[in-house]
Amino acid sequence: MRRIVIVLLLLAATPLFAFDRQSNADYRSRRERLAAKLGKGTLVLFASTESEGPNALHGFRQNDDFFYLTGWREPGAALVVAANPYREILFLPAHNLSQEKWTGPKLGADSSDAASATGFERVDVLDHLRDELVKILPSPVAQVYTDLSDSGETASTIPIAWLRRANAFPNYISFADAKTPIAELRLIKDAGELTLLRKACDATVEAHKAAMRAVKPGVSEGEISALMQYEFQRRGCEMPSYSPIVGSGFNSTVLHYSANGGTMKSGDLVVMDVGGEYSMYAADVTRTLPVNGHFTDRQREIYDIVLGAQQAAVDAFVAGTSTIKGGDHALYRVAQEYINTHGKDLHGEPLAKYFIHGLGHYVGLAVHDVGSYAGALQPGTVFTIEPGIYIPEESLGVRIEDQYLVGEDGKLVCLTCAIPKKAEEVERAMAKK
Repeated sequence: MRRIVIVLLLLAATPLFAFDRQSNADYRSRRERLAAKLGKGTLVLFASTESEGPNALHGFRQNDDFFYLTGWREPGAALVVAANPYREILFLPAHNLSQEKWTGPKLGADSSDAASATGFERVDVLDHLRDELVKILPSPVAQVYTDLSDSGETASTIPIAWLRRANAFPNYISFADAKTPIAELRLIKDAGELTLLRKACDATVEAHKAAMRAVKPGVSEGEISALMQYEFQRRGCEMPSYSPIVGSGFNSTVLHYSANGGTMKSGDLVVMDVGGEYSMYAADVTRTLPVNGHFTDRQREIYDIVLGAQQAAVDAFVAGTSTIKGGDHALYRVAQEYINTHGKDLHGEPLAKYFIHGLGHYVGLAVHDVGSYAGALQPGTVFTIEPGIYIPEESLGVRIEDQYLVGEDGKLVCLTCAIPKKAEEVERAMAKK
């Protein structure tokens, strides 16, 4: 407990790093490319709102799509992009001086530097949104692209429902989901995004290396989680990109174990699925370690099968043809077949039934980023390859996960392979206390 407190105190004392925001021109380019996909439609998208109550303790995080198009990190804004002719307006909420005493000063539409700070030629107050839409939306038929999320209320669904009821908009408006065309853009990362993803990965790599030096019998899962967060946050990450998973013994077989409340014992394995978020971009990495620094023969057998499955998927990759999951060229099938033909459980059965999750997912502004798993992997996409075997009967779980970029030449570039992962490399790294 004392070591956890020390780490958390160090974390609190860590200097804040400047947020790495891409240039205004990058965000403008995305809006223009999106407009080209909308035809005669108009995009109306709302930023996330400030959390209240218990959720406020976790701080504000911008909606991914809104940030992708604007680079704007403050709550309560709205974006309108009209495709033909091209027009764009960023709407900012009016100043609330009472609220700003709690949340800090906000840039307003009346600020002299509003255009230069946001990159929008026009910045207006949010109260004018309805009047501007009356001018922009064509008649007699208008199509509005917005967030029609089926996962409940969002920052966009509530005001859009209001717009539907507003007297200023007769029943000539049809609504379409903006998430699909935005996802098509987000799938291919630009140079600025790749820089941020590399920084998230680099910081996470160092966090995993630190954990390799710290794991030993008697250390708590929570202490390793705290240490890793300290290590990547002191390198510029704002927060974890997902709830850290540090599970040892039987907990290593629980995929989304996040209690991190156990104490590591000699002879067990520990699965560490931990990644940092740098300037809104995620890292997602998993390593599995022997708690006492040495794999048993059985642990080594299962570990090598998982590592072999990952390498088999890497070796099978072909840009523009391979998919993560769907179709005849799915990397998932390659890894699954490898696992099923190497090794047995205690009852002589093949191991594929213990590979109970997908092989990977896209990574970007979201740790499980947008994109079809059945789509061919193209240059500029970033995704994980993460086979695993989980055998509760043996309290033995192994997952190895790395983040890969499809380079311009069509070859895979591993962004996180600087973390040791061959069994002998892991044991050597753990010996360096």
